[in-house]
Amino acid sequence: MEALIGLDRIRNAAKRDKALRFTNLMHHITVDLLRDGYHALKRDAASGVDDVSWHEYGEQLEERLLGLHERVQSGRYRAKPSKRIWIPKADGRQRPIGIAALEDKIVQQAVVWILNQIYEEDFLGFSYGFRSGRSQHNALDALWVGITRRKVNWVFDADIRGFFDAIDHKWLVKFVEHRIADARMIRLIRKWLRAGVSEDGQWSKAKVGTPQGSVISPILANIYLHYVLDLWVNKWRKSKASGEVIIVRYADDCAPRRRREEAVM
Repeated sequence: MEALIGLDRIRNAAKRDKALRFTNLMHHITVDLLRDGYHALKRDAASGVDDVSWHEYGEQLEERLLGLHERVQSGRYRAKPSKRIWIPKADGRQRPIGIAALEDKIVQQAVVWILNQIYEEDFLGFSYGFRSGRSQHNALDALWVGITRRKVNWVFDADIRGFFDAIDHKWLVKFVEHRIADARMIRLIRKWLRAGVSEDGQWSKAKVGTPQGSVISPILANIYLHYVLDLWVNKWRKSKASGEVIIVRYADDCAPRRRREEAVM
């Protein structure tokens, strides 16, 4: 993971200036970072529409990474649609999962590492989902501490229905542009959003949403919720709430807790 060391400069800049918009991020997508991205993937994961497994891609790894890097940097890289499968949920419904093609996973992983350097300096402390060094256990611990050590009157448990499938692309890109002014990076993200899905060999256009299961989706979801929920809640509880408000968010699930019996929103 030596390629990740060079990303520290991004994080330091993001930490120094919370209003800084990064204009030159694409050059950080190097062959070395793509190689690290490949090795970070699950080796036994299902194949996407390309039908290429992790092991098959690795048979000519260096040659393929050089070609992938050239396509990404020249703008000739084209994202493939996600292969949609359905998995059962506990309530009997089915959840759509999008499986990206292997090269899309590799590039997405590289971009996730770059974006993390910026947004880990921006995300608030009560956000736990899909973040390095944080897990559902940390979120549960925070919830337990809030309930047992504070005078909590009630807990409001919220889950945004179909959140990943309904993310507005236009607003998501606007939110990303608060920090990212690199036009090539924005185009790359848009390619994944517009790639669509393939189900039973039939392609369909994606007008909203980002596929659950893709490498890039978790951080895009966190960016979206950071602006539409986290910043708003944080400001509201400091400026308008009459009592103490504690909130724990894990992905699209959140649990605000209050000391007084009045509406949260």
